[in-house]
Amino acid sequence: MSDKAITTIYVVRHGESQFNVSPDFNTIESHGDLGAALTENGKLQAKALVEKLKNVKLAAIFSSDLTRAKQTAEFIALERKIAVETTQAIRERDIVFYAYKKGFKNLEEIEETLKKELAELSEEEKMDYKHEDSMESVNEGATRLLTFIREAAVAYAGQTIMVVCHGNIMRCLLSHLGFAKFDELTRKSVENTAYFVLESDGIDFFIKETSGIKKMQGEIRPF
Repeated sequence: MSDKAITTIYVVRHGESQFNVSPDFNTIESHGDLGAALTENGKLQAKALVEKLKNVKLAAIFSSDLTRAKQTAEFIALERKIAVETTQAIRERDIVFYAYKKGFKNLEEIEETLKKELAELSEEEKMDYKHEDSMESVNEGATRLLTFIREAAVAYAGQTIMVVCHGNIMRCLLSHLGFAKFDELTRKSVENTAYFVLESDGIDFFIKETSGIKKMQGEIRPF
């Protein structure tokens, strides 16, 4: 990295949501445009994260505007008396909603379809793969999240900030940054309230630490 001021960024997944527990496509519309809320367990997970990171001094907290991420961020912000800044720019790479719109009946059906197509692709091809043009690729999702983080890192140069978002897009960025191969970061790789810590000078990024994130072996990652 350069000699510029280094910003530390905590990238956090939300707590357990109602859809995480019961991923039923028939309930998607009932959750509304901003998605499922946290379960009671998800709220406890968020409170546990608050305790775990209580000594981390944050200059700002950003969150996806989706309910599960915003609620998680609000638990963290409450203790620090910081206002959460929400944005659509770091929403989930929403394969679930894509599958729902395309008429798939459940997660298993879309997973099996994508696995068949991905099985024959190279690592580079997997990162750019789309089932159709309307689907966001892993690299596109990673770039979307990274662009936001880069702008925030410049705005808060030399300080520590937090970005609360979602598991799939976090996996996208981790693969994009070379932390793991595409298939090593399956849906179970990033736990609820898992996080990774980046250091950045606004140009380059270094993964300093991870928590609740594990690489998987011997599976084909569907998305």
